[in-house]
Amino acid sequence: MEFRHLGNSGLKISEIIYGNWLTHGSQVENDAATACVRAALDAGITSFDTADVYANTVAESVLGDALAGERRESLEIFTKVYWPTGPKGHNDVGLSRKHVMESINGSLKRLRTDYVDLYQAHRYDHETPLEETMQAFADVVRQGKALYIGVSEWTADQIRAGHALAKDLGVQLIS
Repeated sequence: MEFRHLGNSGLKISEIIYGNWLTHGSQVENDAATACVRAALDAGITSFDTADVYANTVAESVLGDALAGERRESLEIFTKVYWPTGPKGHNDVGLSRKHVMESINGSLKRLRTDYVDLYQAHRYDHETPLEETMQAFADVVRQGKALYIGVSEWTADQIRAGHALAKDLGVQLIS
């Protein structure tokens, strides 16, 4: 397996990343999902991408179970936040501080780890001030719950604004 740096960070990740959007939870049986993870590890894949919303949190749990017993320091685990993961309450979607902090705690529990390597905003939240979102993500990093932060499906202008705020907060946005 070849490895490369994630964005402009020092974190090296496998060139092939195992994503479990369709391979865990409601899409396939847990035994088959675990077999897929084992095959990925056997092929030298060390980077795994998921999200709290995949299969309504079950994908994270299955991935956490499948990676149990592996040397955590040899893996790179990425997850995302934005969508609701249960009955939709008024604070259960978006990138408010409340949702970001509650979601990272749930993800860590399901993934059976103390930290993720990359925590990403799954979408841009037009209803929450970007400053609040970036402060929450910076706090997740400062608390040691994520090593890096990133974004998914943001426009170039949104990424630039996020980068500027992250820099002001002393954290690195990898996107």
